[in-house]
Amino acid sequence: MAKTQRVKLDSINKKILSITHIRSDISNQDLAEQVGLSNSACFQRVKALKEAGYFVKFTTDLDLDRMVEHVLAYVEFTLETNTPKSRKAFEAAIADIPEFMDCLRVTGDVDYISFTCCSNTQALNNIVDQISGNEALGIKIVKTRIILERAKWYLGYPLAKLKWLDD
Repeated sequence: MAKTQRVKLDSINKKILSITHIRSDISNQDLAEQVGLSNSACFQRVKALKEAGYFVKFTTDLDLDRMVEHVLAYVEFTLETNTPKSRKAFEAAIADIPEFMDCLRVTGDVDYISFTCCSNTQALNNIVDQISGNEALGIKIVKTRIILERAKWYLGYPLAKLKWLDD
């Protein structure tokens, strides 16, 4: 849902976004202390940022290794044709399969890269076959890269190293 409301990203709002991006479970009181506001002023700013659509969603990073058997993999897809119609069909099909947790259209010799999580390699093979076997999608090449070890994991966007749009 696109939000049309705009909130000025002053230094305090930037701090709020930077802190809550990494620690979405932070209490309003702790956040207010870190950004130098009263509890109510901080709450109002966070509410305005949420209503303006700066927060897409809140999630929790789970330790899957302690909870479930799983296989993580990146799956690369190259389409026969890279037309808007073929891309739209592929994107719609992949959106319906929850094991494809994200799907990125990229430059280079592949069209899409998707991050997947499945219960085992057979389940991974099944979902890859399900999507690549759909002839209407025109998938030319599929490469699956199973993740052996998480040397570094996503820890949030490097907001301190990025240029804010209103700077």
